[in-house]
Amino acid sequence: MSDKNPDAKRAARDRLVKEREQQKAGERRRRQLIVAGAVVGVLALAAVIGVIAANAGGNDSAKAASTSGPVVAPSGSDDKNKPAIPTGAVDAPSTLTVWEDFRCPACAAFENGFRATVHQLVNSGQLRVQYHLATLIDDKTRGAGSLHAANAAACAQDAGKFTAYHDVLYTNQPDEMDDAFADNAKLLDLAKKVPGLDTPAFRSCVESGTHNSWVVKSNEAFQAGRFNGTPTVQLNGVSVFPAKGSEQITPAALKKWVAEANKGKKPGKASPAA
Repeated sequence: MSDKNPDAKRAARDRLVKEREQQKAGERRRRQLIVAGAVVGVLALAAVIGVIAANAGGNDSAKAASTSGPVVAPSGSDDKNKPAIPTGAVDAPSTLTVWEDFRCPACAAFENGFRATVHQLVNSGQLRVQYHLATLIDDKTRGAGSLHAANAAACAQDAGKFTAYHDVLYTNQPDEMDDAFADNAKLLDLAKKVPGLDTPAFRSCVESGTHNSWVVKSNEAFQAGRFNGTPTVQLNGVSVFPAKGSEQITPAALKKWVAEANKGKKPGKASPAA
């Protein structure tokens, strides 16, 4: 009997280990399903927005802005045929291209879900991000919030505070059909959440719509690109949202794709021009 006890104890331990492994595997699958479900939900929103925007009429606020004066690009922006606000080292080995709308709920889902990962990759010199600002929801609702929020974000870029204010806008995004961002007072109030941004220069830029025509130009570039909707996200020119090939995007997957793209390359260190 005593000879069998060690075997029985080992068998019991083996069963316990196996049960724990099964529990861990189940928890991993549960988390994967949650992430996959979130991605599918975001994709559905993006698809709906894209279809609606493709069939929407002209945007009254954008038309007005397009004739309000010359195109004034924000400081340090990339202003060739596709206006963009860049963040991260100029010589980063990979580039993430993001076409987005500050009123777009799918964009908020992407930004709020991937913010920490993107910031980590940017801060470590692995990634440079090009933000292209669109006004799809304004097109759909004949509102002005997308335009005004994008102008305010460009004003924040002038102040060297784009990333922080960009994140504040998405964490405080109103309901899609609530055109709260059309109210400059709302945008100025949110600026108080970014240390050092609420200045007379920033207020003047927001209230006068300094970069409105630049935003219109950016939206025209989005329309010319014939993208399906916002957000449209590409890594080195290859679409990664909501999937890269057969693999759906997750924070872990994005890190892996960037690591694969950057293999053998040095992290970027060069700061963008002021």
